[in-house]
Amino acid sequence: MTTTPLARNRRQIETIASQYRADFPIFDQLAPDGSPLIYLDHAATSQKPRQVLEALQHYYSCDNANVHRGAHQLSARATESFEAARSKAARFVGAASDREIVFTRNASEAINLVARSWGDANLRAGDEVLLTLMEHHSNLVPWQLLAQRTGCVLRHVGITESGELDLDDFRSKLNERTRLVSLVHISNSLGCCNPLDQVIPAAHAVDALVLVDACQSLAHKPVDVAALGADFLVGSSHKLCGPTGMGFLWARETLLEAMPPFLGGGEMIQDVHLDHSTWADLPHKFEAGTPAIGEAVGMGAALDYLQAIGLEAIQAWEATLTTHLFACLQAIDGVRVLGPTPDQQADRGALATFLVDGVHANDIAALMDASGICIRSGHHCCQPLHRHYGVTASARASLSFTSTVEEIDRFAEELASTVAFLKEHS
Repeated sequence: MTTTPLARNRRQIETIASQYRADFPIFDQLAPDGSPLIYLDHAATSQKPRQVLEALQHYYSCDNANVHRGAHQLSARATESFEAARSKAARFVGAASDREIVFTRNASEAINLVARSWGDANLRAGDEVLLTLMEHHSNLVPWQLLAQRTGCVLRHVGITESGELDLDDFRSKLNERTRLVSLVHISNSLGCCNPLDQVIPAAHAVDALVLVDACQSLAHKPVDVAALGADFLVGSSHKLCGPTGMGFLWARETLLEAMPPFLGGGEMIQDVHLDHSTWADLPHKFEAGTPAIGEAVGMGAALDYLQAIGLEAIQAWEATLTTHLFACLQAIDGVRVLGPTPDQQADRGALATFLVDGVHANDIAALMDASGICIRSGHHCCQPLHRHYGVTASARASLSFTSTVEEIDRFAEELASTVAFLKEHS
């Protein structure tokens, strides 16, 4: 009997997923009905492997101390682990120097840092910031606040019928007044992977800088800032199999050198007098107060873990799973998936956001949860995008390298049953 490519890939994925799933304690539990717990909400937050949990426990059990200024051995070990995490983040994104990695609480704070520091210092009334319709609120609200402070103008690029960035609209709105283009790498709702290879050179041609929100791409595909040619890039630990409360900003060192501090306090200073202060060297100029030390150590362990698996391999496994997920959804009557299909965009994200005619997304998610299947429902922090589609909410299933074909099959079966039930009782 001839073995199909999907069957061969399925066996490979199940073997690999089973191997790595054993590292994640959360998958050991059962749902309330006794069935295996199925977690399909990785785009909201990733699960954490034992290696990350053990790194956190080791830090708090053995090395817990404040960093950088303590003379004792605990502080020295804490500082070494903390700065090692910065080096790991720099290598993970291909930064030229550890000085280009600024630790933040999350990616939202990283974007706010750029808006407050670079934006306040460089933008004036009439300058333009170019965003897109698909942006997460974290890449909309900071720029709205900046526009209120400075008088700069926000413009927004639309999407195509297939749910991809409208490059013609982008080119028509990009002009000599554009000072910054800020956009998501992979949309958390549409799943589309934006063509940065076209966006970034076009922006630079009009002397605009580019900020990339890479929260949905960093854990799923190789990302190299030098290859991208971006000027700013933000990431979030909790989407990288790391702890919450931790994120980072990468920026070109020349930009960071010119930018004023974001927050004031301890750690970010060189000398303090009663009437003035001078600032610490990069990247500490932007890291006021005691940082999230344990969370940084945990993120470093997560980056090690992902790189040991290999981002190219993760991307390949998830691509096969995503194709299967779409095929299952497209077989269910009344289900409409937003964004490009895998056939339309091979490098799209490993998620599917969908609508069901006559059924509210929250009802779907609640009934799926009763069967032990965790999916997301709501506007996914993309209210303007949902208004574009004329809906208030959608449902979303999102995958990781730990997902299996069996999980997708069970999800699809339960979804079909749930949709039939809700339509019957609507």
